[in-house]
Amino acid sequence: MDDPHELFRASARANLRRAGADKDLQAMSRMWVRAAAPYEYAYNFTALGRPAIQFPQDMVAVQELVWSIRPDVIVETGVAHGGSLIHSASLLTILDYCDALEAGTTLDPKAPKRRVIGIDIDIRSHNRAAIEAHPMSNRIDLIQGSSIDPVTIEKVREKVGNAKRVLVALDSNHTHDHVLAELNAYAPLVSVGSYCIVFDTLIEDMPEGSFPDRPWDKGDSPKTAVHEFLKHNKQFEIDNEIDHKLLISVAPDGYLKRVS
Repeated sequence: MDDPHELFRASARANLRRAGADKDLQAMSRMWVRAAAPYEYAYNFTALGRPAIQFPQDMVAVQELVWSIRPDVIVETGVAHGGSLIHSASLLTILDYCDALEAGTTLDPKAPKRRVIGIDIDIRSHNRAAIEAHPMSNRIDLIQGSSIDPVTIEKVREKVGNAKRVLVALDSNHTHDHVLAELNAYAPLVSVGSYCIVFDTLIEDMPEGSFPDRPWDKGDSPKTAVHEFLKHNKQFEIDNEIDHKLLISVAPDGYLKRVS
């Protein structure tokens, strides 16, 4: 008898292929993102009480990847209000709890196995205080400094240490040069089978001039950096299946899987 679980997964994969081939659906998804942008849609959601500044679709995608990869460390550039860090920390807490259940041991909340590293050039005092007061804070390491400063990069590498499974998320300065420098610095930390997620690649899909108060724009964006990076790095591939699944996302072409 066929495995019903595999039949369900196969059906889902077929749906994704059809969605990916539907040009009208893809166009409507991009139109929806553009229409929602003036209302700052991404600012409307929280993760365990902290503003996340993410699309909920991407938060679900991160959850799926974390469960599948079971990373020991998640490295995130860009802290803001800390919601993404809190979200990642909560997922790692669940993994630690599941490991303890499987091993028949007790989870020690004061000695978490898995950790999140958050980097930002300016961790504002009120955000730092809120993050440090959160129940998930004991598995979050905050590093203040430019994410592309060699000193900061070395601090991150020291924190990652000999972790076997590492996932990276880039969500700080969104200019081409900055994101490309982040990719060159942090993508090597990603373990084979894991991901480097480059957020806000959607900037490239927005009309020119959509970000008048920002240093990035169409033609100078995370997506242009992704494609430049991939020209010279065959260890990573865009996971288009995630794009076809989400349809609404801040990171089209931004889910980079390390394949070798």
